[in-house]
Amino acid sequence: MKRIFPKYAYGSGPRQGCWWDETAVQPRCPVLAGDTKCDVAIVGGGFTGVSAALYLARRGSDVVVVDAHSIGWGASGRNGGFCCVGGGMRSDASLDKRYGITERRAWRRTERAAVDRVDTLIRELGLDVDRHSNGETCLAHRSRAFAGFDAEARAIEENYGVSPEVLPASRMAAAGLSGPFYGALTLPIGFGLNPRKFLNGMIEACRTSGVRFFDNSPAVQIAPGRVQTPKGDIKADKIIVATNGYSSEDIPEWLAARYMPAQSTVIVTRPLENDDLAAQGWTSGQMAYDTRRLLHYFRLLPDRRFLFGMRGGLRSGVAAERAARAAVERDFRAMFRAWSEVEVTHAWSGLVCLSRDFVPFVGAVPDMPGVFAGFAYHGNGVAMGTHAGAVLADLVSGERPDNYPSVMSQPAGRFPLGSVRRLLMPAIYSAFRLRDALP
Repeated sequence: MKRIFPKYAYGSGPRQGCWWDETAVQPRCPVLAGDTKCDVAIVGGGFTGVSAALYLARRGSDVVVVDAHSIGWGASGRNGGFCCVGGGMRSDASLDKRYGITERRAWRRTERAAVDRVDTLIRELGLDVDRHSNGETCLAHRSRAFAGFDAEARAIEENYGVSPEVLPASRMAAAGLSGPFYGALTLPIGFGLNPRKFLNGMIEACRTSGVRFFDNSPAVQIAPGRVQTPKGDIKADKIIVATNGYSSEDIPEWLAARYMPAQSTVIVTRPLENDDLAAQGWTSGQMAYDTRRLLHYFRLLPDRRFLFGMRGGLRSGVAAERAARAAVERDFRAMFRAWSEVEVTHAWSGLVCLSRDFVPFVGAVPDMPGVFAGFAYHGNGVAMGTHAGAVLADLVSGERPDNYPSVMSQPAGRFPLGSVRRLLMPAIYSAFRLRDALP
């Protein structure tokens, strides 16, 4: 494998301390030993790969899923659990300029459809995923951000067909959203969940439908009709690559420089008492995030632990991991000052994935007949990754997918600097930090 982060990023270190590991038992699967055949081979056992397997199995396809570690080991098993609109980072104006107004609207409809898809799967499979929150709330970290909420509300009505709620700072305490914020904008689409329980539920449904899963079976080479692993090959009519931020530059080679892994770190506190909540004035079950480019995201979990995450880590290693976790904890305590002594019991990190065009790619891999890929959800993979899997299942089956706009079907472009493209990130993050610090 040719990966652009140090080896530590792809090992067990960043995952140690993940709260979700204590809430649901991770399925264990055998290692692929010996050659096998199937209709569709899927590389990557996260939301995209497992969702694709489920929808294909429902059609009667024989499906094999392999993962370099264990199924659900990557970002899908350790994210913040925000099922919300998103998947890209382009503004409406940027989308209009690049793709046109019609395609922008189709993309925004797809964002909402992705959330609806997760909701439908949870209900169809009868899953208990610790669901909570009526949509998601954006919190203005400066007055200028709040001043833009009225325009943002109008855009939400156009794009998603719902009416958001705008709260000035004077009304936030009554809503249980006290903090150093200038106002709030709530989009009534989405919900919080336990990502591991959701993924496990899909895996169990897949197994019931005959899908075969294999742990510790990394793809070392992919070619049309064949996936090679260390201990056995898979012959398959179709292949789906669903490795996202944990991809390799050479599996397949087309992926080289078309994705950018970026680190995101999360902490979870001890369960908060009534006095703790009252002292801070945060009693809401809403999942929330702030208006920074290097945003913070947080929510009060159903068991009253508080989850708080942040993007921005640039290095990988034992010391870098320790520093990233410390930075998140510092920001948490600065934002929620009444909890400055509250114990942080869990901390971990993982890799989200960006594309050069700041939109996902889901489709056929050029010049590789029968090979498909889905990646780059920009930190919003619960909904969009699950939807991408369903789209890939349609494409593999020769069917026209619903909610598949050109925004996500055009092949991803290459980042400059190739295998050393991570050198671009310090300058980008520095610009983000400067912008976030402006009044």
